[in-house]
Amino acid sequence: MVMMRGMVQEMNEVITKGRDFVGYEYKSVTAGRNSADLYMDSYPSFGWSLEGTSLPLGGISPVVMKFKRNRKIKNKAELTRLQRQFESQVAEVESLESSKKLGASIFAYTIGIIGSAFMAGSVFAFLGDMYILCAILAVPAFIGWVVPYFGFVRISKKKSEKVSPIIDSKYDEIYDVCEKANSLLAY
Repeated sequence: MVMMRGMVQEMNEVITKGRDFVGYEYKSVTAGRNSADLYMDSYPSFGWSLEGTSLPLGGISPVVMKFKRNRKIKNKAELTRLQRQFESQVAEVESLESSKKLGASIFAYTIGIIGSAFMAGSVFAFLGDMYILCAILAVPAFIGWVVPYFGFVRISKKKSEKVSPIIDSKYDEIYDVCEKANSLLAY
């Protein structure tokens, strides 16, 4: 047995001690809390390994994830193309998720503001000693404060029923892309 810089040679067989050099590329991904798990589960399909996350304090802030992968990964161009496809599909899902409540929120805020305007008129009528006008304006004011909640719930439920099948099909597309990418990785 002969020792040579990091290698052991026995009868025409070369065994390398240690590891070969591996160059990595790094990627930082910022995602909302709702889609962070999807990124953490899916990025390994594109050859990335999760190095760490930073979870900010508070419930609204996004999650920052750090990934790395071998720079000399096989099928890198195709994996990158599939990764871009994945990212655009996730953006579509996030957009569809937010659309569930957007129209309902606009409705609720608008009716609430109108109700508040009636309440302001009612207060001014009260201050002007016009009690009948005060009572007349107070009725639509209270209605304008109650209706937004029920309208929001109803509109968001209808939009959810309409958008949920589309979101499910987008998730199926996302999983298909991840499956294709995973099959390109050589283990």
